[in-house]
Amino acid sequence: MIADVKKNAEQKMQKSLEALKADLGKVRTGRAHAGILDHVMVDYYGNPTPINQVANINLVDARTIGVQPWEKNMIGKVEKAIRDSDLGLNPSSQGDLIRVPTPPLTEERRKDLIKVVKGEAENAKVAVRNVRRDANALLKDMLKDKTIGEDDERKAQDEIQKLTDRYIAEVDKALHAKEADLMAI
Repeated sequence: MIADVKKNAEQKMQKSLEALKADLGKVRTGRAHAGILDHVMVDYYGNPTPINQVANINLVDARTIGVQPWEKNMIGKVEKAIRDSDLGLNPSSQGDLIRVPTPPLTEERRKDLIKVVKGEAENAKVAVRNVRRDANALLKDMLKDKTIGEDDERKAQDEIQKLTDRYIAEVDKALHAKEADLMAI
């Protein structure tokens, strides 16, 4: 029973950490990466379709993303979808390849993005702490129902606290890595 509570808590904390890493991956740095366009939707014969389902996306160089639509008639629609997205990108087509240069970030924009990143990290920490609170409440209920003893409950709470500390440290590590990435010129 206690093992199930700990395992469940660890799985939820891991999901919170993975969600943070996914959110941090969406925050744009000065360098190009193909994941920036993941949420761009293209009008494909009347249906909104993710861009990676209508085109190949690759890196041309460190600051340029290359998008190559599979159908020639989609070039204009893909270009428009990238331009209309809230990413602040300005694509230009060259034959059947759309080049998407990522502009360098200004110092002010970098600081704004760091605030966003810190907010995301704090949300992840809150989620981890909420998992700890829920696990401890389950342990208290088990103690009240007399399915476990006080010593077992105290030991399990200590282990859940150690788990929480470990995941909070992982969140901090991810935050510091992203901050360093944002401040790199």
